[in-house]
Amino acid sequence: MSIVASERSLKNLLKGQSKLSKSPLKRLNQLRSSAVNQINTLKFPTKNDEEWRFTDISPLTKTSFQPLRVMSPLQNSDIEHFYLTETVTRLVFINGIYAPHLSVQITKKSKNSGVVVSNLATASSKDLTAIKSHLGYYTEIKDNIFAALNTAFLNEGALIMVPKDILVEAPIHLLFITTQKETSNHPRCLLVAEPGSNVTVIEDYVTLQEDTYITNTVAEFVIADSAHVNHIRIQRDSKKAFHMANCSVSLARASRYQSVSVAFGARISRYNLNVLLKGEGAECTADGLALISNRQLADTHACIDHIKPHCISHQLHKCIIDDSAHAVFNGKIIVRQDAQLTNSNQSNRNLLLTPKAIIDTKPQLEIFADDVKCSHGATIGQLDNEEIFYLKSRGLSEITARNLLTYAFGAEIIERIPIASLKLRLEQAVHEQTQRD
Repeated sequence: MSIVASERSLKNLLKGQSKLSKSPLKRLNQLRSSAVNQINTLKFPTKNDEEWRFTDISPLTKTSFQPLRVMSPLQNSDIEHFYLTETVTRLVFINGIYAPHLSVQITKKSKNSGVVVSNLATASSKDLTAIKSHLGYYTEIKDNIFAALNTAFLNEGALIMVPKDILVEAPIHLLFITTQKETSNHPRCLLVAEPGSNVTVIEDYVTLQEDTYITNTVAEFVIADSAHVNHIRIQRDSKKAFHMANCSVSLARASRYQSVSVAFGARISRYNLNVLLKGEGAECTADGLALISNRQLADTHACIDHIKPHCISHQLHKCIIDDSAHAVFNGKIIVRQDAQLTNSNQSNRNLLLTPKAIIDTKPQLEIFADDVKCSHGATIGQLDNEEIFYLKSRGLSEITARNLLTYAFGAEIIERIPIASLKLRLEQAVHEQTQRD
């Protein structure tokens, strides 16, 4: 990618940023201004950059993307097939714009009335004051062009605040829908879980048509002492689209973060997950599945940083790669000097369905403490011939046996999603995508 192409693409993606109205939250305006200044010092990463050496995003610079500021005419009947029966609270964003007529928020009469689930741009002054010490403090923009772009357009977004010792029984559904081609969307999510609280959040990216666009997201999760957050992230963008995402998680003492991330869509996708175990006894579980085909590229970079002692982390990331698709996994576990008695394990398992399928995997440990229990590993392979032979001996055809084993490989991750209707839909999607003639 040439410097000229990079600069031209950045200028194009920044179009419309100056037209954003000022926010009553001074912190938000400062973040925007700082991000624009940072962007002027950055360029798009290339394969010459170590963190991007397996991921070529030059196709992104060949299309013009601009934000859309017109409210969508969509109605409930157009998108209700994305709704989940278990959710009673839902925020819907169409092409990056909040759609109040499609959203369902917590009412004052609800037993969860202390919980805040709202659009960031229309949040109350009280809520804005409460989040000013959190917004933008967890996702670094210094060397991250996509996080900087998202922050430059920071305006609308999902804001979730769960008060102390509150259990939110029904999951909260954040539904981001793209309907227009050649648009740029910059979804933002901030979740603050106060001590002892418990909440499940579904971050869901979908499309209504197969077009080219870019979705560029940032999520920040702040989890206080003894709080528990269950985070399900589903990426089902157009297979012609670009999806760039950053998620930053801060864990305090004895808190828990459980995550399942599933990626089906996008021509090129990149997901950066950064978890800081900042409090003693914190626990993190991060599971993922990338199911890609044709010429898709799915890149997952994860960093789980153990800062305090007695913390636990588990990570299992799986990739099913068909045709000429390309998957990338870079998983880093850091154990700081003071993080004694850490227990951490990481595994990356990859299934290649064709000789042209590609995986680049790099699980790594950086340990600076001497009393820890840590392990990591990666496997790359094709379907087991002995397992195929066994299923054939039970009366299945070879194609059926292969399809069943491929489905089972991916379904292990889907099974970890605690929401029945969503799990069923994803199981069906995995089943459809793993069927071969």
